[in-house]
Amino acid sequence: MKLLENVSLDCLAELIHTLSLTTGSCRLQLKIESYSCKMTGDDKKLLRQMNNSTDEALQALSPLSVGYGMPSPSTGIGEEQDACSTKTFHCLVSTLNASFRPDYDFSHAKSEEFSRIPNLNHVTQTIQDMFYATLGDTFKDIKEHMWNTIDKEISLSECTLYQYNADLDSDPYGEALWYFNYFFYNKRMKRLLFFSCQAQPYGDMSEDEDDMFMCTSDYSDTE
Repeated sequence: MKLLENVSLDCLAELIHTLSLTTGSCRLQLKIESYSCKMTGDDKKLLRQMNNSTDEALQALSPLSVGYGMPSPSTGIGEEQDACSTKTFHCLVSTLNASFRPDYDFSHAKSEEFSRIPNLNHVTQTIQDMFYATLGDTFKDIKEHMWNTIDKEISLSECTLYQYNADLDSDPYGEALWYFNYFFYNKRMKRLLFFSCQAQPYGDMSEDEDDMFMCTSDYSDTE
């Protein structure tokens, strides 16, 4: 996965972070990053490992949780909502690795730690509810700008949507008050946008941890 330079996404993440410092009830640390699905050498190695470890063409995903941790009805691995291809699963894991390296390695993440989201409205409403709860009415002033910026980069209506259900014992979200991790995958564009946020009490995150979450790996140009 190659991180694509996008100043608008960087400024958007910094804007929301700054608003949380001035008007929010907690501090928000964000990643809003766009990746090309072109594989690097490490990506190819990881895909070979995944293909060698399973004969399944589909990877089982966890049912989507709907409010208060209640799972949605399972449709079974053979049905599209509860599974994805090994290649798509590889893209999700590789994105996490690219975003959080060298501090965290997600190469051994299981497909059951991810869920497929059936519609865009579920994602947008969840994100908006969390931001309104934290930022109050100040979020209303940037909501349209936020979605327009993201849509321009990834074309939301064309995306397949996934979420990562964090392993709180071994990843960056263990001390968060709340968090979300969404992947917007546009197959036509061969591009994936990663939108991640965690809420921390003021003064709870060290400077190094703050830099790790806000900063990303080196930018790479598109093909």
